[in-house]
Amino acid sequence: MKTVFFDAGFFFDDPNTYWGDPSYQLEPGDAGYVPPFPPISEPPAQHKRMRRNTYYPIRQADQIVWLTNFCNKISGHAAALGLTPAQVAQLVADCGWLIYVLQSWLPAVRNWALSCTDGATEAQTGPGTGLMALPLFAAPALPAGVAATNTGALNRIFSLIQTIKDSGKSTETISTDLGIIGSEMTGPDMDTIQPIIDAILAANHVRIKWGWGGFAGYFDQIEIQVDRNDGKGFVFLTYDTTPGYNDTQPFPAAPVVWTYRAIYRVDDHQVGQWSNPVKVTVGG
Repeated sequence: MKTVFFDAGFFFDDPNTYWGDPSYQLEPGDAGYVPPFPPISEPPAQHKRMRRNTYYPIRQADQIVWLTNFCNKISGHAAALGLTPAQVAQLVADCGWLIYVLQSWLPAVRNWALSCTDGATEAQTGPGTGLMALPLFAAPALPAGVAATNTGALNRIFSLIQTIKDSGKSTETISTDLGIIGSEMTGPDMDTIQPIIDAILAANHVRIKWGWGGFAGYFDQIEIQVDRNDGKGFVFLTYDTTPGYNDTQPFPAAPVVWTYRAIYRVDDHQVGQWSNPVKVTVGG
C-alpha cells in the first residue's frame, strides 16, 4: 500500500501541486481510492436521410406503366431476392389483374356511363318513333393468362415489396429496375430558405400564419420572435411545430404596432434566413 502525506498548507488550487506525478495517485485498495469515471461515449450525430418520393405513381396512366414494368421484371430478380415461385406467381397474377382493371375495364365502364347519360336523355326527350333500348355493359375480354384475383391486390403487392426491402437483398440496381424506390427529393437550401409569415387580428389575439414552404419533412420547428414596440427589440415568443400560432399576450390600452419575424430550426439550430417582418396594430 502506498503512503500518501498531505501537508497542512496544502490547497487543491496550489499551482505548485503536480497531479501528474504517479506518487500522488491512490491505487485500488488504498483508503480513499475513487475509481475513475468511465469515458463518456457520445452518440454519433444522426443525419437525416435523403427523402424520396413514393415509388407508386399518382396518375392512373403511370400506374399502368409501373405495374407492367414490375410484372415483367419481378421473375428475373426472384432468385436474388429470395422469392418463392408461389410469391412470384401471386405478384404476376395481381399485377396482370390490376393492369386489366385500370387499362381496359375502367375506361369501358366510363364510356358506358356516358352512353347511359345519353340514353337517359333520349328516354326523356327522344323523337318518340320507336321503343327505347337501354345501353348494356359488356366487359372487355380478359387477356390471355389473366384472371381475377382476390380483392386487395395492390395491398398484397405493397406488402411483399416491403418484405423485399426489409430483407436487405434488394440492391439499389434491382430496386431501381423494379421501380420500388422513389426518386430523390430536392431539399431546401439551408442557407437561404426563408419562412413566409403573416399576422392578423383574430378576436382578442394575434394569429401568426406560417407554413413549411413545401419542405415539412426537412425542418423540426419554427422560431417566432416579436417586437412589442417597448424598446426591447425582438424577443423570443415561441417554438412552434404546427403551422399557425396564436399570440395570446393581452392587448395594451393604447394602440401600438407589434412586429413579428420567424426562422426555421433543425436539430436545435436556426437555419436559413429570418422571414420578412410583418406588423399589426393592436390595442386601443
